[in-house]
This record gives sequence, structure tokens and C-alpha cells, in this order.
Amino acid sequence: EDGGTGEGEGRPGHSYNNCAVLRSNTMKNLVNYMQPGSLDKIFICFPDPHFKAKNHRRRIVSYDLLTEYAYLLKPDALLYLITDVKALHEWHLEKAESHEGFERVSEGLDADPCVKAMINVTEEGKKVERSGSDKYYAVYRRLPDEEIVVKAKSDYF
Repeated sequence: EDGGTGEGEGRPGHSYNNCAVLRSNTMKNLVNYMQPGSLDKIFICFPDPHFKAKNHRRRIVSYDLLTEYAYLLKPDALLYLITDVKALHEWHLEKAESHEGFERVSEGLDADPCVKAMINVTEEGKKVERSGSDKYYAVYRRLPDEEIVVKAKSDYF
């Protein structure tokens, strides 16, 4: 809609001066592109579900990757997750809720324009809507460092 310029052309009242899209292997490279504590939001929209158990290690939401996301997010920043696969949504909930750096946000989501956008504006969101399938989402807040209680290593196994 903006011709790929990132300037918000064609969207009255919107201007984007610091926006970029980078296609890369997040699981390997994300922390190399940004400063720690520099992001306000991370969106993980309709990731590959990797259905086979042997491929679960390839899922983009895991304890280790959540640790990287927490490293890059500012305190109180938000992590948005959405999928159309119920089993993957349950995986997201399990992993995010077991991570000490995040807490689930449950209030105010109806008024959050980012939630509305990931549900209705993304290409995959539109595709899922046309097919009549369900969408499952969750939003997590990155806890400030002083609120994080690190679990003993034995708690993870």
C-alpha cells in the first residue's frame, strides 16, 4: 500500500520514519542486527507450525528464542503471537508462560491496534479469514529485569 517505501504513503495521518523489513533466519541472526533492549514490539505472525515432533526444534517460539526476544525487547515491551493452528498456539502459551522474562497480557487487547492489525491486516490473517478458520493469539509483556525471578536449571527438565 505504501509501495514498499515504509513512509506510509496512501495512509492518511500515518507516517513511518523508522521502519524496516529484513528477511533472514531469525533463529540464527536476530541478535546480530539489533541492540539489546532496543525493541518496543516483536510480532510472530502465523509461523510455520513444523507439525512433526522431530521438527519442533525449528519452531520460532522456544525457551532459548524467547530468551533472545527478551534480550532485545525493552522492559515492558510486547511480544505478539498469532497462529491458525490450535496445537501451535498451545505450544506458544506453554513456552511463553514458562519463561521467567514474560507475563501474559490479558487486559486492553481489544483496544490494541497491533492486535487488530495482526488478526485482520496481515496477508496470512486475511487468508485465514477467507478460509473461515480460527485464529489464536496471545500477547506477552517483557518483564523489567528487577521483576524477573530466574528459575533453577532443574526446573526446565
